[in-house]
Amino acid sequence: MLKALFLTMLTLALVKSQDTEETITYTQCTDGYEWDPVRQQCKDIDECDIVPDACKGGMKCVNHYGGYLCLPKTAQIIVNNEQPQQETPVAEGVGAAANAAASSGTGTGGVAATGMAASGVMPGGGVVASAAAVAGPEMQTGRNNFVIRRNPADPQRIPSNPSHRIQCATGYEQSEHNVCQDIDECTAGTHNCRTDQVCINLRGSFTCQCLPGYQKRGEQCVDIDECTIPPYCHQRCVNTPGSFYCQCSPGFQLAANNYTCVDINECDASNQCAQQCYNILGSFICQCNQGYELSSDRLNCEDIDECRTSSYLCQYQCVNEPGKFSCMCPQGYQVVRSRTCQDINECETTNECREDEMCWNYHGGFRCYPRNPCQDPYVLTSENRCVCPVSSAVCRELPQSIVYKYMSIRSDRSVPSDIFQIQATTIYANTINTFRIKSGNENGEFYLRQTSPVSAMLVLVKSLSGPREYIVDLEMLTVNSIGTFRTSSVLRLTIIVGPFSF
Repeated sequence: MLKALFLTMLTLALVKSQDTEETITYTQCTDGYEWDPVRQQCKDIDECDIVPDACKGGMKCVNHYGGYLCLPKTAQIIVNNEQPQQETPVAEGVGAAANAAASSGTGTGGVAATGMAASGVMPGGGVVASAAAVAGPEMQTGRNNFVIRRNPADPQRIPSNPSHRIQCATGYEQSEHNVCQDIDECTAGTHNCRTDQVCINLRGSFTCQCLPGYQKRGEQCVDIDECTIPPYCHQRCVNTPGSFYCQCSPGFQLAANNYTCVDINECDASNQCAQQCYNILGSFICQCNQGYELSSDRLNCEDIDECRTSSYLCQYQCVNEPGKFSCMCPQGYQVVRSRTCQDINECETTNECREDEMCWNYHGGFRCYPRNPCQDPYVLTSENRCVCPVSSAVCRELPQSIVYKYMSIRSDRSVPSDIFQIQATTIYANTINTFRIKSGNENGEFYLRQTSPVSAMLVLVKSLSGPREYIVDLEMLTVNSIGTFRTSSVLRLTIIVGPFSF
């Protein structure tokens, strides 16, 4: 009886103690939890939402009370909804790293992805020290379809016995508040990362990562050749240890993004052309003004000597000038239409003959001849016509009349060529006219061809070169049909051959 009463009082004391403890609140939470001032209790932190890249290596993040799990993306979480046969009681100070605190696979319920064994030691928590944990009613399925179990007491409670010594899992240590807190191996220098690696602290552990631009190959960090992973650079990629940079082909330059190559307008930036510059994609070309040509360096321009390219540019003489050429004519000529030479009629422009002289212009010059060419016994009867008086005895053996004519021909005229026609001015009945060259044809340059009974044509049969003057007497003999009358007339033709063929 007394034994039963003692057990009843002990049970009531334990229940009263638990009820009293449920009303105690704390504003300091363990790792993985934060204080909720509205609900006046600690609430779980969703690390999967607030920690950037919480899981590496293609793993997916699954939030858990006081921590999170990193599982393969292809992993399936199977939940057994049966009531567990046995729950491993946990301490009042369940820690923040509950991501490793999955139930042991010995039970019939729990998460299929196993965490730590049910040894009574949990990351962020203490050893199994209390029998007050209740399983069953507080078991619920979390957002990620795994089983979550909560103690009726706040999991962030500070143990009622501050001097109690707890045992922490590997990677954790007891804090001054008698809770297990993570050891930062990276700060403490207890990691074993290589010098070419970076230490990254994790909850209860650490990992060694390679520097940016490197990747792990075994235990070593090797350089990532970014140039083999297109498309990094627009044109050319240069790999460097841990990095890379882009280069552009000649004629291009990197844009502000250090990736794209844009054309350089060399005609604006550094015009190297001597005259005209034309920008093209990635380069430029030089061109020259009319009268110039590109030199061998394709930048400078050299004058074209047009006079050497052809001998037919100018009629007389070609004069080369920078970028052009000009034509010159000899004295007595003037340039017309830029290239040909035309005779200057000095008799109209600068007549230098005397009053008793007449000016005769020829190709390339002029000459002055006497206005009265008649010589004794001939007398002037009309312009350029001299007659020998029949009253004079000496005239019987001389031509009755002499007519003076002048003509000009160009040098090197093509032959045969008709150059002058002679014709009788007086026609007598029953007479016969014959024509001949009386003098001035000693070298046979001319030939007189009779074209009708009263006319003849002087033909040039040999090419003449000037400047030179020829005086040719063309005689017409007139005889009547019975031979009782005979007379002659002379046409004295002065032929001036110019010095040029134009």
